[in-house]
Amino acid sequence: MKLRIASLLRNLLLVWGVFSLLGVIGLGAFVAYNLGPGNTDRIDAASTNDVGFVLNASWLGQDRIEKVVRSFVSSRSFTGDHLDAYAVKITHVDLAELIAAPTSFHSRWYRGDQLPAVVRDATEFIGSALNGDEIAWFPKLSDLRSAEVFVYPLAIYLQDGNPASVELIFVRPADNMVFYLSDKT
Repeated sequence: MKLRIASLLRNLLLVWGVFSLLGVIGLGAFVAYNLGPGNTDRIDAASTNDVGFVLNASWLGQDRIEKVVRSFVSSRSFTGDHLDAYAVKITHVDLAELIAAPTSFHSRWYRGDQLPAVVRDATEFIGSALNGDEIAWFPKLSDLRSAEVFVYPLAIYLQDGNPASVELIFVRPADNMVFYLSDKT
């Protein structure tokens, strides 16, 4: 009987040790991910290749890229929270292509002062990100909601009817500037 209890106790301690080792490894991976050298903010490091998706996704085409003026790509939290923003100078944008009838539901530009409710809510959602020092160069919310700026909602994810994550593209035709912001908090 004593031999059987000792064997059972040894097996329980072995299992406990394995779970403890897995816990330490998991905790170490979590700390390494959040504090590691590869998970840092990248400021003004984006190239034209990095921002090509912004113009391609909004049907403007990356061949218009003149230069990346500013960029901010934040570190990622364990849950994916981030703030990414780009300011891109393009060669041209015609007002006619922004106000043209959409070819599909997904390819639609909206004038900043005439946003549908969900796009307006998404634009308001990024307002807190615009108050930070990281992207002080990004246009203010009042500018984004003006008639001089057009908005392309690339992605808006809702939680309980409110934006939880957004990707928005803004075009300011007056100076051929494109701004991109991806925010998940």
